[in-house]
Amino acid sequence: MSIQLSDHFTYKKLMRFTLPSIVMMIFSSIYGVVDGFFVSNFAGKTPFAAVNFIMPFLMILGAVGFMFGTGGSALIAKLLGEGKKEKANRLFSLFVYVSAILGIVIAIIGILVIRPIASLLGAEEEMLENCVLYGRIILVALPLFMLQMEFQSFFITAEKPQLGLWATVISGVTNMVLDALLIAVFELGIAGAAVATAISQAVGGILPLVYFLSPKNNSLLHLTKTEFDGKALFKACTNGSSELMSNVSMSLVGMLYNFQLMKYTGEDGIAAYGVLMYVSMIFMAVFIGYSIGTAPVIGYHYGAENHAELKSLLKKAISQQMVDIDRQ
Repeated sequence: MSIQLSDHFTYKKLMRFTLPSIVMMIFSSIYGVVDGFFVSNFAGKTPFAAVNFIMPFLMILGAVGFMFGTGGSALIAKLLGEGKKEKANRLFSLFVYVSAILGIVIAIIGILVIRPIASLLGAEEEMLENCVLYGRIILVALPLFMLQMEFQSFFITAEKPQLGLWATVISGVTNMVLDALLIAVFELGIAGAAVATAISQAVGGILPLVYFLSPKNNSLLHLTKTEFDGKALFKACTNGSSELMSNVSMSLVGMLYNFQLMKYTGEDGIAAYGVLMYVSMIFMAVFIGYSIGTAPVIGYHYGAENHAELKSLLKKAISQQMVDIDRQ
């Protein structure tokens, strides 16, 4: 039986609803580890270090999609709770179209500045060239990567978290298979890794786009005609700014670590730090997945002015976080 945003959420129902989001985030982290495995074992130490060196910069750019997804989904869920489904779909469409256009602009700027950025952070010679090659290929798919991150939240708001999970799984499997083919079989090195990642991100962005455009889409959300609403965009951006800044801050810390490691230990230090970051990302994925899974539920009941359910959700969230901390 499907779970709706309007339901009363027990502990069991809340975990059932957020589990696809948690698994989705964990799976995203795991296929990043697989990416690193193939690069380090078949492309070499320098390409592996280059991937980890430039990745924080790329994640900062892609996090804009996460901002629109988390901030926009909360606003859309609130409108659904108020019974304003038509307006919710107009704003949903607006957020998707604006983030796609913004993604193209950011990608072009990123392609132009990636060499000076990598050089400023301390990359030199072969590693600098690897950073630029990998980054520019990835940036070609940045608009679709932003949509992929955005749709992770919108699938939950549409009451289809399982579809979001399947889209992530298909994207991840695509990346793994292409990594094996392009790096291990065809020996394309870091370029092969970048192409595999870019194609998987494109798949992760296009599949949800096709679903929400399809007339057979039976979810709460559909891509339709829209009109510009600066106030709604501002609300979505400010509401999602906390998630954006969380990603930016983590990426900046990674960039600063890489800068210092490059200075004192070189490529070996960056490669070692990259392995540690892969492991930590898996653990953080649990909390991030739970957060994006519950946000639309809270937004819906806030719009419906169901304050009793909001208090219940807050109590359950705090108690579950305490259980997770005790287990760790």
